[in-house]
Amino acid sequence: MTESGVEATEDLTDLYREYGDDRLPPGQRETDGFPVLSKSGTPSWDPETFELEVWGAVEESLSLSLDEFRDLPAVTQRQDFHCVTGWSKFDCEFTGVAFADLAELAGVRDDAEHVMFHSLDGYTTDLPLDECTKPGVQLAYGFDGDDLPADHGGPVRVVTPHKYAYKGAKWVSGVELLTEPELGYWEKRGYSDTANPWNEERYS
Repeated sequence: MTESGVEATEDLTDLYREYGDDRLPPGQRETDGFPVLSKSGTPSWDPETFELEVWGAVEESLSLSLDEFRDLPAVTQRQDFHCVTGWSKFDCEFTGVAFADLAELAGVRDDAEHVMFHSLDGYTTDLPLDECTKPGVQLAYGFDGDDLPADHGGPVRVVTPHKYAYKGAKWVSGVELLTEPELGYWEKRGYSDTANPWNEERYS
């Protein structure tokens, strides 16, 4: 544990071994850049009024200011980032709160099975609860030692190194625990609900 309360960087770049033989999933190309993609541009937000809410199938709903959220125990992880449009960025260092830790704080009910992430721009995406608790899934507020840039999802985005990045919602303001699955924004428009890059699950 460092003085800031963030543990030393954990290297998760080998997690691909659970899903395939190659670090670069099929149909992807490696890039040194970090392209910016969103459904409708970067939304505005006020750090004084921003809140991250957790509700639904939980024992205790949460409403955390940005400072309260950033005061939670944090992790820094080196992981890869795979976009459904065909590019991958290796060795991204994200700092944030592990999903599993946030879920434990809220107390997930036994009937919770899925998680819907809600964003400031109206974007949504759903993941099974057991996929959200896998290594590397975090609500990130830092990138490569600095605050997460707004165009990459700051103040808070989800990162999902074992899924295409549209499952990692940007500008997250809400985490809803569901008892049944629901389709998110892109999933309603024909994108895969499972989104496994090593199986090229791009579209439904």
